[in-house]
Amino acid sequence: MICNNCILDSTNAPDLILDQEGVCQYCRNYQKKYIDGGLSLEKRNKDLKKQLFEIKQNKSSKGYDSIMGLSGGVDSSYLAYLAKQWGLNPLLVHFDNSWNSELAVKNIESIIQYTGFDLYTYVVDWEEFRDLQRAYIKAGVLDWEIPTDHGFYACLFEQAFKRKIDCVLTGHNYQTESILPKAMRWSKLDVANIKDIHKKFGKIKLKTFPLLDFWKHNYYSTIRNFKRYNLLEFMEYNKDEAKEIIKKEMGWRDYGGKHYESIFTRFYQGYVLLEKFGIDKRRAHLSNLILSGQISREEALIEIGKPGYPSELLEEDIVYVTKKLGFTSEEFEKIMQEKPVPHTAYKSYETGLYRNHEKFMQTIKPLTRIIKKVVRL
Repeated sequence: MICNNCILDSTNAPDLILDQEGVCQYCRNYQKKYIDGGLSLEKRNKDLKKQLFEIKQNKSSKGYDSIMGLSGGVDSSYLAYLAKQWGLNPLLVHFDNSWNSELAVKNIESIIQYTGFDLYTYVVDWEEFRDLQRAYIKAGVLDWEIPTDHGFYACLFEQAFKRKIDCVLTGHNYQTESILPKAMRWSKLDVANIKDIHKKFGKIKLKTFPLLDFWKHNYYSTIRNFKRYNLLEFMEYNKDEAKEIIKKEMGWRDYGGKHYESIFTRFYQGYVLLEKFGIDKRRAHLSNLILSGQISREEALIEIGKPGYPSELLEEDIVYVTKKLGFTSEEFEKIMQEKPVPHTAYKSYETGLYRNHEKFMQTIKPLTRIIKKVVRL
């Protein structure tokens, strides 16, 4: 089955439900939440001004009014550009897992040079991080990006805590990122999953890799009350227009794919997801652009019909990635042919542990105001 409105199909979204008009629940939910129930542009602009005012009132002792993750991709690069125009002074945080492309490094340098913002780069121990990535690959689970995504997120919150910065800026936006079927990913905050997979398949103790477990995350978000600001959602955010602006103003260069600033991400999304798991993540990204009016369905169908990975680059990446991860070509090919294993085959917050934690947090909820006051003293 394929939706008549976007290009999601039942292969990439097994939970797809089509109504009598052949339109899926993802399209209907987007329409209901962001179109019918969404705010007018005038109201969003008003809310944006209010949020910018709030952020500027929260300067730390070092003069930072916020903290922001910087990958070098379109969303975070454009947000850094806008932060400069708005007169904000965020501390930029980058999680270096040794998979940055040369172009990504140059783009980050260009952003820093243009904005003048301070950059904190956390360089994770490579042997440790590689061992965690190898564990995920050996485990047979779907989401090989969790070590990177979780590490980035945990690093960002740890720096916010250490530097006493309460405002967290993110490049997340509903215009390009609100649709992502569960079949395409797993929770990035499932620390129980991370620990169990590493315990079973890893060899090196995780000493430096940042972990943001359930308790830490709740402490930061509930007790410390760190506030996230998804500022791109309060404007007419068009990805192609954003690209042209950062190209012209900051000398930013395109990677050719969503999150392809990382060699590993390019390899995982463009090759592994499709060949091992039968998932073409482009269908979600393109469907989101259809719903936000940035491309037509016809344009999306033409794009999805094109190869997602240039053959010569794929051959180079297969050799480079497998060698860097310490697999022989035979070992990696065997892994690619093995049957996928669900994340729930390992310990997970999604299989009961998380619900018990939630019950505890609900129990102490009446005390959180008192705890906040004590923490602030």
